[in-house]
Amino acid sequence: MLHRIAERILPQWDITSGLSQVNRDGGNEMTQGSSKRQVVLATLGVALALLLAALDQTVVGVAMPRIVQELHGLSFYAWVTTAYLITSTALVPVAGKLGDMFGRKPFLLVGMIGFVGASALCGTSQNMVELVLFRALQGVFGGVLFASTFAVLADVFPPTERARMSGVFGAVFGLSSVVGPTLGGFLTDGPGWRWVFYVNVPLGILAVVLVAAQLPFVRSSARLRDIDWVGTGLLFAGLTPLLIALSMTRDHAWVSAQVLGLLAVAAISLVGFYFVERNAEHPVVPFHLFRLNVFAVPAAISFFSGVGMFGAVIFVPLLYQGVLGVSATNSGQLLTPMMLAVVVTSTATGALVSKMQGYKWLGAGALLVMVLGLFLLTRVAVGSSPLEVTRDIIVIGAGLGVTFPLTFIVIQAGLPHRLIGVGTSQLTFWRSLGGTIGTAILGSILVNRLPVPPSRIGLAGTLHDLFVVAAVVAAVS
Repeated sequence: MLHRIAERILPQWDITSGLSQVNRDGGNEMTQGSSKRQVVLATLGVALALLLAALDQTVVGVAMPRIVQELHGLSFYAWVTTAYLITSTALVPVAGKLGDMFGRKPFLLVGMIGFVGASALCGTSQNMVELVLFRALQGVFGGVLFASTFAVLADVFPPTERARMSGVFGAVFGLSSVVGPTLGGFLTDGPGWRWVFYVNVPLGILAVVLVAAQLPFVRSSARLRDIDWVGTGLLFAGLTPLLIALSMTRDHAWVSAQVLGLLAVAAISLVGFYFVERNAEHPVVPFHLFRLNVFAVPAAISFFSGVGMFGAVIFVPLLYQGVLGVSATNSGQLLTPMMLAVVVTSTATGALVSKMQGYKWLGAGALLVMVLGLFLLTRVAVGSSPLEVTRDIIVIGAGLGVTFPLTFIVIQAGLPHRLIGVGTSQLTFWRSLGGTIGTAILGSILVNRLPVPPSRIGLAGTLHDLFVVAAVVAAVS
């Protein structure tokens, strides 16, 4: 019954041709008689895993006031979200490489089982320290899911069908941003904030069952000793303090001892990582990829679009509330049209690219649309209608919705199959890093340029500067 429902939801593509292509490339070992049903159910399971991991980036925010009220520890407020983002971002490059070496299925299963377990632990937290630690653990497994889900498409679908499916998965990612805050509020006001985490358990178990039963295991000759342990350690030692330092800039100056110390540790570790990777037999990050336009350009687009996306999502509510006087509840709801635009254009892009010979101009046009939306936000002033802002963020969402699947499509069509995992995971990593760095820089501009005493007109001018910076950064890509 479940696979029949999924077949109605998913596009009716020639899945058996995808399987034959995968078999020729060293992919799965499905039998032709059961291939269509298996692919539909496996894809449904993988999409569900992606949805859960992405939801946990947004669903918790609404519940935080209630969580702090019950568990206390206001000083840990931001770290409940930050801990998840740091560990999930840091794990993505490593998980992508290991998936290429040992096969995607084992890492998907480990990621999903670990994610379910960590979610249950989050729900049982008795204080804020426990919750932060369990959220960090949840982020570890979330990073594995982010690195593996899009790469699975290359194991199952040929390039033309892969393009459409990338659009669908991009829509799933965008849908999480729409559903997350609403679902978080519903669960918090209903059964309680702990169900923000407990809801992952039954859905995660369903995803585990579908993937375990239906996704084929691609055999690999890789061995544990082939893992670049030194490079992996240096990468963690570099990314973790870097991400923590960027997160701390909300409360500490860039030149503070804490931030500078962490940045110094990050710089030393990442320089060491670069030199180790140059001579590694199986590098975590093959740096020669950056010499290929088919990889370097999508990575740059992912990074800069991450700056634009987070700039809009984080600071537009402040524009609604601080400049236009919209309530906090309504300002959150007014972001929904932007995310719906992401879902629509992401799905449409996947379908469109599968019928196009080239898509360079599609990507350039999408970036211009996003830049236009950011510049339109600079025209919003005290007395403007909230509908003007809604119009502008719909424009931004339309551009973002195109760039998200398009970058994955370019990578998976241009790289050899053995590098698909590391390539797609790098896109996720650079988008997350762009969002983190963008948020830190824009947040610093906001703090340093806020008028004293505060005023709506002064805040509007400061936010205009932020959106100009975000637009220029996006235009650079």
